[in-house]
Amino acid sequence: MAEATRPARSQPATLSDVARLAGVSIATASKALNGRSQVRAETRERVIEAAERLAFRPNQVARGLLAGRTGTVGLLTSDLEGRFGIPILMGAEDAFGAGEVAVFLCDARGDAIREQHHVRALLGRRVDGLIVVGSRTDPRPSLGRELPVPVVYAYAPSEDPEDLSIVPDSVGAGRIAVEHLLACGRTRIAHITGDPGYGAARERAEGARAALADAGLTLVGEPRFGAWSEGWGRAATAMLLDRHPDVDAVLCGSDQIARGVMDVLRERGHRVPEDVAVMGFDNWRVLTSASRPPLTSVDMNLEQVGRAAAHALFTAIAGTRRSGIETLPCRVVIRGSTVPLS
Repeated sequence: MAEATRPARSQPATLSDVARLAGVSIATASKALNGRSQVRAETRERVIEAAERLAFRPNQVARGLLAGRTGTVGLLTSDLEGRFGIPILMGAEDAFGAGEVAVFLCDARGDAIREQHHVRALLGRRVDGLIVVGSRTDPRPSLGRELPVPVVYAYAPSEDPEDLSIVPDSVGAGRIAVEHLLACGRTRIAHITGDPGYGAARERAEGARAALADAGLTLVGEPRFGAWSEGWGRAATAMLLDRHPDVDAVLCGSDQIARGVMDVLRERGHRVPEDVAVMGFDNWRVLTSASRPPLTSVDMNLEQVGRAAAHALFTAIAGTRRSGIETLPCRVVIRGSTVPLS
């Protein structure tokens, strides 16, 4: 008998084609190609030979569907243009890539109607789960408990305590920032921060006050809330120095604010860090590395937030769901603006 030749095809071979050529059912062909033990050795060889003749490449989605999984997840963000959502998405995508999971990324742009549209589209693609990334750390509405797949919220926690949310520890971040300044020998510490409507601003101030209280100290004046901008940093510092010229450290709610603070300190003849230590938040390298001197800052470990959210989703897809808000620690990145007092 002449050797069988690979049939000419204009379309890629399917699992159905392999099963037909091997003379078995689609389910048996799938089991054979996936190495399942329920298939006899001679049947497996026949299926593998048919697959080779047809140059068959397993379709990951189709193969996953047979096992009840598509191998895909949805990443839904409201901050694709912002600088906080991107590191979270990168961390999540790294974790998914390690698990050979494909990712569909959708940007809701802060629009609830657009968000619902994306959710329906992702569910239509039969994703195995969703990660929802917020644009700020304040609680956000839940997508609901009726979704057919697990959902993990990152950065912005869900308002529903039955959902699982992974967020940076803003209170702890304020605490470790002040503890660093205290370790540098600073005792007259002021706090200039951003919009009080942001939970992160209030929580960082709470952590800063708690750390000072543990040391038997208080902030120099009240926390100064304002805008997340260099302009506010300059204006607030001018007011601070007029009232408290003996301040020896300023903890800032963002790196942008810190840049404005250092501008005015230099203008008023205060050396950083010899006279006044300055510390920022967010560890935005485009600002911290270009500052004079380089700026010490609190890093919220946003990529780790993304990785943790991805791992939590893996666990939920496997059948073990958690609930509540889980916080991850931040870290201090020390640079030249907080040299210890000699």
